[in-house]
Amino acid sequence: MGKISALRCISCEKEFNADEIEYTCPSCGQRRGTLEVIYDYRKLKKILTRRYFSNNGEHTMWRYLPLLPVEDRRFVQPLRVGFTPTYQFPHLASHYGLEALFIKDDGQNPTASYKDRASSVVVIKAQEKHKRVITCASTGNAASSLAGFSAATDLQTIIFVPRTTPAAKVTQLLVYGAKVFLVDGSYDAAYDLASEAAETFGWYNRSAALNPYLVEGKKTGALELAEQLSWNVPDVVLVAVGDGSVISGICKGFEEFHSLGLIERIPQVVGVQAEGAAAVATAFQRYNGGKVTIEDVEAQTVADSISVGKPRDIVKAVTYVARNGGYFVTVTDTEIITGISTMARQTGVFAEPAGAAPFAGLVKLVSKGELSGRRVAVMVTGNGLKDIVAARKAVEPAVEIEPTLIAVEEHL
Repeated sequence: MGKISALRCISCEKEFNADEIEYTCPSCGQRRGTLEVIYDYRKLKKILTRRYFSNNGEHTMWRYLPLLPVEDRRFVQPLRVGFTPTYQFPHLASHYGLEALFIKDDGQNPTASYKDRASSVVVIKAQEKHKRVITCASTGNAASSLAGFSAATDLQTIIFVPRTTPAAKVTQLLVYGAKVFLVDGSYDAAYDLASEAAETFGWYNRSAALNPYLVEGKKTGALELAEQLSWNVPDVVLVAVGDGSVISGICKGFEEFHSLGLIERIPQVVGVQAEGAAAVATAFQRYNGGKVTIEDVEAQTVADSISVGKPRDIVKAVTYVARNGGYFVTVTDTEIITGISTMARQTGVFAEPAGAAPFAGLVKLVSKGELSGRRVAVMVTGNGLKDIVAARKAVEPAVEIEPTLIAVEEHL
């Protein structure tokens, strides 16, 4: 299984045994001391070959189990998580001047978001560690996925979300049986409260960046994309960024597959942030290979899933993207809202605001001539039904008519 060699601090690079530390490096602290999960890659290289995958009949993210931190397969749930579809749109690629355009739709995961990849792993780790209560702070999707994957276990789930969280996401939490606290404050306030409660009451904490196993689940989207494209990875992969864990996972997944000899090159990963919540993008612009500069902001964006002013995985995200050769682009709320309807009408994929942000980033970069002739993939991280209030801003209202053919003709 996914035997862990070490947990390594992203800043000081000190290594720990998996059983001697729970969350972050005690020397570097919660934000600078997030941990990387390290495996025995020399051993895995002998196991994980292209033939291994061609003979693997498991069509979920658990096909990558040797490269995941799961020790006990009994805790893997039957919910189908991962191996979401990757669509190709040749005519749309031509329209945008690209060689190829791929869209990977993670809105088709069990709770309709990319966060299911991380939550499914963390719920397993909680059970392996014999925990009784699991908690997290979230803007909605991480909490929904945690509640969904905890539902069929003996774990009690306690969730902290901002009171402004979309009703659809809160409803998911309640239906799954979670105890939900609507915090009168931002996501960052909810995060701090969840962390304080977890430490005080001894709960297992799934909150972004703090838990080192989240990135491991999130990297599987990159692994799938490589495999679904027959190991011919795109030139560029666009992904929305909030706390920084998803983009860290995407970068790590490509790095690991490259180190195992499964792909010949690593795609350039481009992070897309909302202009009103661009702390990671700002830190990246100021990064010169030394210490990551952290400046928090008061997040304001329609894209609630990436509305993060105090990103917790900022050091890892900046470090990984810099090492990857990628970069960041910011988009306005107007561009995000337009991206929802444009992507839906051009591809049939309906995304929530954060899920549409990478497509908005694509359109912006195309307008600048930065992606011409390249093979580009867009990672859609959440289904549009997660936030229909935002989606309604992208469209004209429906037409109310009398039940007559004449009324129909008048409005045609």
